[in-house]
Amino acid sequence: MGFGPAGAATARLLAEQGHSVRVITRSGGSPEPGIEHVALDATDSKKLIEAAQGAASIFNCAAPPYHRWASDWPPLAASACEAAEATGAVLVILGNLYGYGPVDGPLTEELPLAAPGTKGRVRAAVWEQAHTLHQQGRIRAVEVRASDFFGPGVTDGGHLAARVMPKLLRGKAVSALGDPDAPHSWTYLPDVAAALVEVAGEGAAWGRAWHVPTQPPLSTREMVTRLAAAAGSGPVAVRPVPPAVLGLMSLVSPLIRELKEIRYQFDRPFVIDSSAYEAEFALRATPLDEQIEATVAWWRARQDGAR
Repeated sequence: MGFGPAGAATARLLAEQGHSVRVITRSGGSPEPGIEHVALDATDSKKLIEAAQGAASIFNCAAPPYHRWASDWPPLAASACEAAEATGAVLVILGNLYGYGPVDGPLTEELPLAAPGTKGRVRAAVWEQAHTLHQQGRIRAVEVRASDFFGPGVTDGGHLAARVMPKLLRGKAVSALGDPDAPHSWTYLPDVAAALVEVAGEGAAWGRAWHVPTQPPLSTREMVTRLAAAAGSGPVAVRPVPPAVLGLMSLVSPLIRELKEIRYQFDRPFVIDSSAYEAEFALRATPLDEQIEATVAWWRARQDGAR
């Protein structure tokens, strides 16, 4: 379910490993080697169950529009659970860190899902529903949680994506939400896909949530400095977006309006602890230099192709 950056990376990794993959989206898509695209509304559980017949795993990588999480996530999550129960497929959910809410110190899987905001509560409920059904023996479920996506293919969300990379490659100053010097965890997109695929086949992983292996945190300024060095674009200034400007932008942008709830993720240290995953499974975070080089190369090729 879903063919955004994470869904696409996961589908392609599965296909590379020789699996037959069926991607479910509202709009469908062009066939790729090993990947079939099916257009249907995933909230229609009957149709989703039909499409999932014979599947070993159902990967829920859906990504409703940010400002519609409260309305769109509950029916999507319920439908995915129904499909997992009807087919016997393992339900693998791509989650995030919103459910924890603001905390002091690194984020671990043992923290309660106590977010006070709407989006955090919605994402917590997605896992809690699946976890309850798992405990009841009705489905087999696992959730993989990542921090902000970073890497090839990531063109939205986060402040190292579409808003930063094009300017950085031209040596232009970039803007940052919150404190540009606050430590922040960036989860590499190929590692997200690899974690989803790995836990799908590991029975010992099911029934709980895991954090994707992620390199130690770096501030936005530090990441921009590394990216600029790899791009050869020279030093790039990083400037925080003034609160007044954000306020004006929120008047016309639903995305900016929704960021108010999670400003804490950028105003203070936001650090993921992935040691539990690393103690149990094989995947390790891709070395940072490789992440940087691959990301710069992908964005440069994207810009060259647009000319």
